[in-house]
Amino acid sequence: MPKDYGIGASSKRREDVRFLSGRGVYTDDVALHGQTYAVFVRSNVAHGRIRKIDTAAAAGMPGVLAIFTGEDFKDVGGNPAGWLINSRDGTPMREPKRPVLAHGKVRHVGDAYAAVIAETYQQAKDAAQQLADDSDIEELPAIVDMRKAVADASNRVHDEIPDNICFDWGWIEDNRAAVDAAFKSAPHITTLELVNNRLVPNAMEPRASIGEYNPGTGDYKLTTTSQNPHLTRLLVAAFVLGIPENKLTVVAPDVGGGFGSKIYHYGEEALVLAAAKKLGRPVRWTAERTESFLTDAHGRDHVTKIELASTKDGEILAIRTETLANVGAYLSNFSTATPTFLHGTLMAGPYKVPHVYVNVKTVFTNTAPVDAYRGAGRPEATFSIERIVDKMCRELNLDPFEVRRKNLIQPDQFPYTTPVGLVYDTGNYQATLDKLIELADVAGFDKRAAASKAKGKLRGMGLSTWIEACGIAPSNLVGVLGSRVGLYDAATVRVNATGNISVMTGAHSHGQGHETVFAQIVAEKLGIPESSVEIVHGDTSKIPFGMGSYGSRSLAVCGSAMNRAVDKIIAKGKKIAAHMLEAAEGDITFADGKFSVAGPTRPRPSGKSPSAPMSRITTRWRRWSRGWRRRPSTIPPTSPIPPGPISARSRWTPKPARSTSPPSPAQTISAM
Repeated sequence: MPKDYGIGASSKRREDVRFLSGRGVYTDDVALHGQTYAVFVRSNVAHGRIRKIDTAAAAGMPGVLAIFTGEDFKDVGGNPAGWLINSRDGTPMREPKRPVLAHGKVRHVGDAYAAVIAETYQQAKDAAQQLADDSDIEELPAIVDMRKAVADASNRVHDEIPDNICFDWGWIEDNRAAVDAAFKSAPHITTLELVNNRLVPNAMEPRASIGEYNPGTGDYKLTTTSQNPHLTRLLVAAFVLGIPENKLTVVAPDVGGGFGSKIYHYGEEALVLAAAKKLGRPVRWTAERTESFLTDAHGRDHVTKIELASTKDGEILAIRTETLANVGAYLSNFSTATPTFLHGTLMAGPYKVPHVYVNVKTVFTNTAPVDAYRGAGRPEATFSIERIVDKMCRELNLDPFEVRRKNLIQPDQFPYTTPVGLVYDTGNYQATLDKLIELADVAGFDKRAAASKAKGKLRGMGLSTWIEACGIAPSNLVGVLGSRVGLYDAATVRVNATGNISVMTGAHSHGQGHETVFAQIVAEKLGIPESSVEIVHGDTSKIPFGMGSYGSRSLAVCGSAMNRAVDKIIAKGKKIAAHMLEAAEGDITFADGKFSVAGPTRPRPSGKSPSAPMSRITTRWRRWSRGWRRRPSTIPPTSPIPPGPISARSRWTPKPARSTSPPSPAQTISAM
């Protein structure tokens, strides 16, 4: 029988009612009294020296309230990278400042060097055009090719970085000699050079931000299109504007798609907050589509040489890669993690490869910053591995299905430690491959291809077997690897007086259906209808500190925190039920939304029912709580729970996997 509620039930997405009826509330839908409009003046050259910004004419235009340039933010902090990566020689990465507005130089097309605030959007746009016309930017030679960026030390994106390299990373460096030896003795070597091209994100909703400031309290509020409101609050407060974190609230209402590009903090968010304080009025900004193309963090952009050593019958002996990874003109928040620990650690894929070595050089260029997007590092690794496996099969005239079957990790080899440090806990890749062959009707492909050819069409077949890494955790591990923040998450579950549930989660939805899925988890655990569960997210003033949604972590990490918080609620409910049902706490059980006394049903001394639903427990506890405030004698004298609402908070970070064959000290990564 299909389930009516809970995990696995076929439920209609509750959020779709407002989305499909046009009742969603996105950042640009928020209208505030006295709001003003910001438009940014952006560079139309990839590399240039700012000689002059003449603000006089633009400042005198109708409706213009203020003009900001890079000089106004010269002394504030820069947006930092979230991961500190060390080069192979142990030196830390080069980390140039990423300013709110460019000063001195512009370093990519779209780099903002001024902003105009006006009464209307059109007035701000007209004044911004005037300001652009009155600016003098000397165009300099631009660096867009990574090979040339590394080879030509005379042309620099940042004057203080002579070789344009952020870091030269090796993983795992201790593997290097063994990998080189395997290649020297290999019967066959396959070499492939490929480009993993740059991608531009294009969510349905462009980025937008609204800044507010309350001079009476000194509080700031930022409403923004964010996948990660708490991280945005931390970066803006602690690193950029230097304001107390408790004085800044970040709210991300409905978000129309993100795919990674809305994880990060951008300079526009800090600008609208600073402008709101100066003007004493709300300041809003919404990107135009072309503006988004130029300034949202791009993805991929790798140039890779990958080599595969094998036997003549296709057994993989070693893999070696050298990659140039573009980080653009500035470091974005996850840009240093993406080509390293989100990429290099997947370079063994699902195969039992004895030896792997990965070298990545990240390069500054006069292009838009590059960061995590749609899989972030794992697709780049899979693309490289699967392309070279196919090339090896063609060179040796081998069946690509059978070569993969031969090299896949066997079910009896789990848990399996890869040479790039990951521990795979379980799997049956051969069964998955068999099912793929069956569903794709591989045996009938030649017949279908011939039929297509007779119609003047070509039919092809591609094959890819790959490993996904989700969650980006545990915190103690990523901290060792360079993460500057813990990657746990948190949830608070509150049982209201009427028995309905409020869940405050650090995850944030940008189209995935969290409001439906998270409600299923809680409904399943508590044995109540999904309609009784409310999901609250996206407001740092209401929810516990969380790390947002990206890297397929929402259910694995945030859902686990939610699950543990519900366990605490049930434990509290058992204490209350024990008093109500006149039984020992150890005799109380909970199932299908009811607390009951274990064992055969027997009369209670008072004649009360031997079970009670969650709603009754909550109502009774609220009555006791109110009575306790008025008459302390009404509270159960031995109650271990303080009066008030029944709620529980839990934090969760995945724990490292354990291998039967522990890796060497250099191989310390567990499955993320």
